[in-house]
Amino acid sequence: MWLHEVVAASAALAATRSRKAKTTILADLLGAAPAGELAATVAFLTGTPTQGRIGAGWRTLAALRTEPAAEPSLTVAEVDTALGEVAETTGSGSAARRAEVLGGLFARATEAEQSFLFRLLTGELRQGALEGVMVDAIAAATEVPGEAVRRAFMLSGRLPATASAAMSGGSAALAEFRIELGRPVRPMLASPAETLADALAELRSVSVEYKMDGARIQVHRDGDEVRVYTRTLRDVTPHVGELADLVRSLPCESVVLDGETLALTDEGRPRPFQETMSRFGSSREEQVRALLLRPYFFDCLHLDGTDLLDAPLRERNTALRKVAGEHVIPGEIEPADPEAILSGSLDSGHEGVLVKDLDSPYAAGRRGRAWLKVKPVHTLDLVVLGAEWGHGRRTGYLSNLHLGARDPDGGPPIMVGKTFKGLTDELLAWQTAELPGIETHRDDWTVYVRPELVVEIELDGAQVSTRYPGGAALRFARVLRYRPDKDPAEADTIDAVRAMLRG
Repeated sequence: MWLHEVVAASAALAATRSRKAKTTILADLLGAAPAGELAATVAFLTGTPTQGRIGAGWRTLAALRTEPAAEPSLTVAEVDTALGEVAETTGSGSAARRAEVLGGLFARATEAEQSFLFRLLTGELRQGALEGVMVDAIAAATEVPGEAVRRAFMLSGRLPATASAAMSGGSAALAEFRIELGRPVRPMLASPAETLADALAELRSVSVEYKMDGARIQVHRDGDEVRVYTRTLRDVTPHVGELADLVRSLPCESVVLDGETLALTDEGRPRPFQETMSRFGSSREEQVRALLLRPYFFDCLHLDGTDLLDAPLRERNTALRKVAGEHVIPGEIEPADPEAILSGSLDSGHEGVLVKDLDSPYAAGRRGRAWLKVKPVHTLDLVVLGAEWGHGRRTGYLSNLHLGARDPDGGPPIMVGKTFKGLTDELLAWQTAELPGIETHRDDWTVYVRPELVVEIELDGAQVSTRYPGGAALRFARVLRYRPDKDPAEADTIDAVRAMLRG
């Protein structure tokens, strides 16, 4: 397949807001892709090469851009092979060799192809929010049920591999995907409910458990081998030895558990979220001693050779309590007094409760209505689009953040407001140092950035607005914290903002 065909499809995706049109564009392209190039085609269109990061930064790539070719001549296979060579090149002279390979690639690319490759390799082509559309397109191109594609993607965590399996073997090949110990599963997500009463009215037979202000973890154990993953499927085992030791001591031979972890004060109350997250980036012995992490598990996906993903939550909960014991998150099955659980969570310094349908399977990677989160404070996870230079005491600092909600149909984030409230001196200094590193352009007042950072915003609600393209604007928004544990694909959608419109 020619690279220019992928580039044209990418441009067509950007030009339409219609989910149906996007699915058709992708399905047509995937249907025409040779089997050997399908994985790379899917990877390119979802914004990440098959090799992941290849070790070439923005400045390096900018210096390599040269006079574009007049006619297209690159194939997807050639680009994928070249990027593979770059990713594998290490040691003495590697920088020069990587530059040589990438320079040759850019020299053969047309202007449109150069732009596409530059954005792909610098992360500016991020289309994580396009994953749902791509799943639909794979299903359409291969004529297999969407649910089969979705489940295989949940288990593999890789759309290119999922697409290749669907194309080569259809539903039967997709059904071969199983939980593999040591390969993380995409986490199941919760949707918001306005009140506990609303959540209980929507779901019949439920569990109600604490919603903690911690970091999502997924742990895998196979004998003595234990791995700990974040919600973005990053392996953090070397940094959280006490969690690995605890899981190794559980009464089982193999297990996959989903849960939260957080650092606690001496009084047992949660420390600030940033302190918990700091453990995932450091293994200093003194920090480990100061900030021991406590796990709270709320789901069991596998136990001693038996996969439980498709089992109802009530069955998974039985397995969870059997294996995790005192490390199960506080809560009750079909509680007589749900309000007491909510009060207990808030009194303990946590965020609220999760209400879960006891008859539901584990639907990883989806924000359905089987899990509902109830928090007394309105919050949204939004994408940082830019920041304005501050005034007065904030002169010299990037302050007022431009905030965007995710487009559920795969387009760029949709701006819904600005705020400088809630930014501490520490956060001001941090974002002033960090944002220029992902800058796309600037004017006299604002530094605009790639949509890579997620920030949690507390707000009073939303109001109708003609100022922003989504038709909605945030009311009384303030920054709570950055969310390094989330990527833009997990940000709240414009639909979530519109749902908060008064009246």
